[in-house]
Amino acid sequence: MRDTVSRRAALRLMGGAVGVVAAVTGGFGSPARALDRGRVDGLVRQLTLDEKISLLHGANDPASLGQAGYVPGVKRLGIPPLRLADGPAGVRVTRHATALPAPVLLASAFDPELARRYGQVIGQEGRALGQDVLLSPMVNLIRTPYAGRNFETFSEDPLLSSDLVAAEITGIQGAGLIATVKHYALNNQEKDRGSVDVRVDEQTLHECELRGFEAAVEAGTGAVMGAYNKVDGTFACENKALLTGILRERWGFDGFVMTDWDAAHSTVAALTAGLDMEMPEGKYFGAALKAAVADGSVPERDVDRAVRRVLTVMDRFGLLAADAPPRPRRDPQAGAAVALEVAKAGATLLRNAHDTLPLRPGASVAVIGPTGSLPSVSGGGSAHVVPDHATSPLDTITSRAGNVTYALGEDLFGTPVPAAALRPALAADGHRVAAGQDWSYDGTLTVTDADEWTFVLHFSGDPVARPTVHLDGAELFPLAPGYEEYFVGGVVSAAPDGMTVRRATLHLTPGSHPLRISARGGDSGRHFRLHRITRATRARDVTEAAEAARAADTVVLFAYEDATEGRDRARLALPGNQERLIAAVTEANPRTTVVLNTSSATSMPWLERTGAVLQMYYPGQEGAEATAAVLYGECDPGGRLTQSFPVDDDHHPVAGDRRRYPGRDGVEEYSEGIHLGYRWYDAEGVRPLFPFGHGLSYTAFTYEELSARAVGQGIEVSLVVRNTGARAGIAVPQVYIGPSEGLRLEQAVRVLGGYRRLALGPGERRRVSVRVDARTLSSWDPHTHDRVLGTGPRTVWAGASAGDLRLRTSVEVGG
Repeated sequence: MRDTVSRRAALRLMGGAVGVVAAVTGGFGSPARALDRGRVDGLVRQLTLDEKISLLHGANDPASLGQAGYVPGVKRLGIPPLRLADGPAGVRVTRHATALPAPVLLASAFDPELARRYGQVIGQEGRALGQDVLLSPMVNLIRTPYAGRNFETFSEDPLLSSDLVAAEITGIQGAGLIATVKHYALNNQEKDRGSVDVRVDEQTLHECELRGFEAAVEAGTGAVMGAYNKVDGTFACENKALLTGILRERWGFDGFVMTDWDAAHSTVAALTAGLDMEMPEGKYFGAALKAAVADGSVPERDVDRAVRRVLTVMDRFGLLAADAPPRPRRDPQAGAAVALEVAKAGATLLRNAHDTLPLRPGASVAVIGPTGSLPSVSGGGSAHVVPDHATSPLDTITSRAGNVTYALGEDLFGTPVPAAALRPALAADGHRVAAGQDWSYDGTLTVTDADEWTFVLHFSGDPVARPTVHLDGAELFPLAPGYEEYFVGGVVSAAPDGMTVRRATLHLTPGSHPLRISARGGDSGRHFRLHRITRATRARDVTEAAEAARAADTVVLFAYEDATEGRDRARLALPGNQERLIAAVTEANPRTTVVLNTSSATSMPWLERTGAVLQMYYPGQEGAEATAAVLYGECDPGGRLTQSFPVDDDHHPVAGDRRRYPGRDGVEEYSEGIHLGYRWYDAEGVRPLFPFGHGLSYTAFTYEELSARAVGQGIEVSLVVRNTGARAGIAVPQVYIGPSEGLRLEQAVRVLGGYRRLALGPGERRRVSVRVDARTLSSWDPHTHDRVLGTGPRTVWAGASAGDLRLRTSVEVGG
């Protein structure tokens, strides 16, 4: 079954050429240009060693737009610079861009064509904003519910992830922007990501994690980003088995490979393994590389090879031509339209008891929760985008219902420390320190009762130069190492007035506590204030929310979880005081809808007391409008879960085994093997809170007339889906395939074989076909190091989710 490398490379290049033709003729109005290998070879011959090396590592951008990376060009030879921007959910620069919904919300639509248009928006905007390379999409699988970047990727399922990453790359690169699939490979957690050694068997590696990366290569991705972690004892960015053996020799990739930021660890080993570019600077691929060439430890031809790969991709996208494609103009309206469409399509209704939703326009509504009045646009870290605008859910709900009240429920930003508790007094509205000035405070904080205090520091300016606060001699807000200082979250990391926020929680005993604050004005001055949250203030907020809920016909309670790159979640429960808040509000009014602006799976001990639960993840700049449209039934909630939701922290694939997560003694083992996500729940007989593929509609569907037939080495499955309700709705029929008795390899109880997204009117009936390809019907044989088709009788299921399989048949798969 093995495809030859030459055939893969040819297909990939053909696909890439089609993308560039579309970009050039449709987006830029210039004639299509073929790949000119002679031009690249000529440039390599003309470059000096210093110039070659300058193309293989990042540098400071003299005209930065706030993007993540920059590679200087070689002006004398007409090689332009490359600007590299983060972009899992939009282009991350200091200028405004369309803040799209998080990729996990996009994935929830089960719609590759929508993923292509999502990518097209980012590609067009990236080009318009002066960027050349997009550091996205991320296709690492959702393996643990704690991973801090689950919202930046797609799914726990390899097939769904593969379909979506290929489609998004087609959209990005069709608009002329170079895509970078990441993080290659096995970067499925943030905990110890820079050092953890991931151990995985060959079958699991190829069947699960690598499938999405292979699909990205087949789609023509121009670049690949190496991961931080080690794989089988070797850092990913110098792992020859990954970078050369699999990526280039098996898959035929001929783009360039870059490190994640500061993920390089060597010069000779990395370059020899197949790494081409170090980011964001040149610790190993700068002066150290030049020295290695000089002493003979690196042949200059290896440098030429890496340079040729970079220039080949640039040439493929027309960047080396004298008439390089002109940059388009941003189209904010078109971007906003796609952002709204994606947020509606991915909105996932998890529960809807007693017809709580859709809301009646005339009903009085209590909106509760901090993210009810603050737009929850994105998670933190690389995914943060400066949006064109972002409306609050409170405003969009108020526009649809005249009688709306609001209660905070949980205070994220605190209130001033009471004046009576401070000696000497400290201004409640904060302090302004003039430019070039220093300011300090020496005093005491007096506490009357033992309590848990959360101190909240609000400040302007660079986070690294923020004010320092010492209580009882200990610094409350120490700087986090490296990039982590800037990866602190989304909605909770900035106050409503835009000031940056840091938090510290500790138990205070009664009595006096020495308090010292110092601040510097720096070049432009600084404003800061110190707030606090206590058990008493939390209890007051909950009481006020329950009173508002009791007085309203219905409640919409917005719950948050603020995820970010660089930090994993500690538990599945909602953070802060939110579980107590939900308990009090649902007791006061059972017609409560909980809207989840969260990154990943959430435990819900409060579920049965709610009327409805709507999962919106991080919905982008149009998220409030999309949320209101779903709540009021202006559109059907079209999303389905792309990850299983566990009941609690004790019942999921990595629970209770530190070797699986987060690792023991620096080593993490994928000992669950191919039983990832819903496959583990099936294999272990554990019932999740919500299964993979779950999502409700405002109407009902039946599934009928299932049949399956072998077509070549694949299967064609046919079934009828009928809307039996009185309103239009979205159905996502899913097909699952059972194991082959003839294969003596580990196999899942069932795997996703295919799916369709359907919009059906009231009473409408439609027959659909789902093609299951040979790759899905195959297993990876570690003895032959290749896929082997699972022949013989195979069971076929169809239904609404992995936990709601309504039809069953069988089919004979040929050899």
